[in-house]
Amino acid sequence: MGGASVHLLDLALGMQELGHEVMVLVGGQGVVVDRAAQFGLECLPLRYMVREISPLVDLKGYFELRKKLAELKPDVVHLHSAKAGILGRLAARSLSIPAIYTAHGWPFTEGVSEQKRKLFAFIERAMAKLSSRIITVSEYDRDIAIESKVADGDQLVVVHNGIPDVPVSNKSPEPGLDTVKLVMVARFEEPKNQRALIEALASVEDLNWTLEFIGDGPNLESVEEVTQALGLSGRVMFLGSRDDVPACLSAADALVLVSRWEGLPLTVLEAMRAGLPVIASDVGGVGETVGHGVTGYLVPRDSKTELIESLRKVISDPAVRLSMGKAGRQRFEAEFTFDGMLHRTLAVYHQVIGARG
Repeated sequence: MGGASVHLLDLALGMQELGHEVMVLVGGQGVVVDRAAQFGLECLPLRYMVREISPLVDLKGYFELRKKLAELKPDVVHLHSAKAGILGRLAARSLSIPAIYTAHGWPFTEGVSEQKRKLFAFIERAMAKLSSRIITVSEYDRDIAIESKVADGDQLVVVHNGIPDVPVSNKSPEPGLDTVKLVMVARFEEPKNQRALIEALASVEDLNWTLEFIGDGPNLESVEEVTQALGLSGRVMFLGSRDDVPACLSAADALVLVSRWEGLPLTVLEAMRAGLPVIASDVGGVGETVGHGVTGYLVPRDSKTELIESLRKVISDPAVRLSMGKAGRQRFEAEFTFDGMLHRTLAVYHQVIGARG
């Protein structure tokens, strides 16, 4: 599942455990529906809520969603993802139901082409008029929404992502000759840039490392081809989609996330929770999680030189990995717990419902 889907189900389960009635509406069948059932959540698949843009299907999706909301009569509708955010806010407004939208990274952020930024900002300005509140997962996203005149500061609320805690293993410095296991957890599609990581690792081939890629997606085959062409097939593993990511991170030594743009990626929080140092592109809200030189290294977008330097530091120095991993775990406990996110989100619900009168 993508980060937004994980966030949604965690949030829904947390609200249900607090005693609230929750219904999850999601496009189609699949892993989200299955996971919701495992969590004991009511989940209603929507036939016409699809990722691809299709005017006719999207029109059907609007009426399907509106019908379900009219039947459910919720106190508040909380929307995630661009398509659901548009159709859901339109449907909620037509029924006079308060709508909250969480932007898991704006489509008009830096790294997106100027033409697309202008188009997406125009759409989000229109949609903001239908929103009781807009939650951003980082201060960065709040700031660019204000700068792009999508919404004002009163309508925007920052709620940093948070994730449930799990037990972590105690890491200790390894002997210098041990192989350092790197991991990147991300789908093989924009905005992730697995290819850049492979090319950077080819420049530190003299060091003792392996890399695990977790995830699938349309760019997987091309990254496999680059890996083979650079002679790194024996050191890079493609694990595909996994449902045991916490265990994979616990067995790793460092997380690397190379992206062209981001919101506030859950995989960085998962790595901090596991006590791992993080090397990540300094885009979106990543800098609000990773302390440069403290819990990991922030690398400017598309900077191969600084990515190579950061990889060399982390791979070659076990003491650095240990100290950064401990600092990351402490920062997770202080700022990015699930309970903190849950109660801040609930406060937004109460504000919206209270304002409705």
